[in-house]
Amino acid sequence: MSKIFTIGFTKKSAEEFFSILAGAKVERLIDVRLNNMSQLAGFAKRDDLRYFLRTLCGIDYLHCLDLAPTQEILDSYKKNKESWSVYERDFINLLESRKADDKIPPELLKNSCLLCSEAEPLHCHRRLVAEYFLRKHGNFDIVHL
Repeated sequence: MSKIFTIGFTKKSAEEFFSILAGAKVERLIDVRLNNMSQLAGFAKRDDLRYFLRTLCGIDYLHCLDLAPTQEILDSYKKNKESWSVYERDFINLLESRKADDKIPPELLKNSCLLCSEAEPLHCHRRLVAEYFLRKHGNFDIVHL
């Protein structure tokens, strides 16, 4: 069975991050962040990340805004201290309204890794994206790296 991986770059060194991806035999990294150019991203800034993935690991890079939350949803959760259950509901509704499962073919997800910044997947939208596609396509395992 194919796999869809998820990873967050926070609390990982560059060496640890790229070693984990290479060791898992990830073929493509799908960046699901709304903002992938932040100075806070360090080695995970879009252009640097694309270069490092290709050069160090032979991994393709794709930024997919259709799988990112809106600024409004992020602000409600982070700045306005909205509950995780509300964030989860709003984000899943957003994926449904964007028809993400129509835009992202299942073969693109095969052995791909969803990237976000959160260190752990529990309260991160990358987990929600992976579970959304599992419900829609149901033919892969989710592995959180």
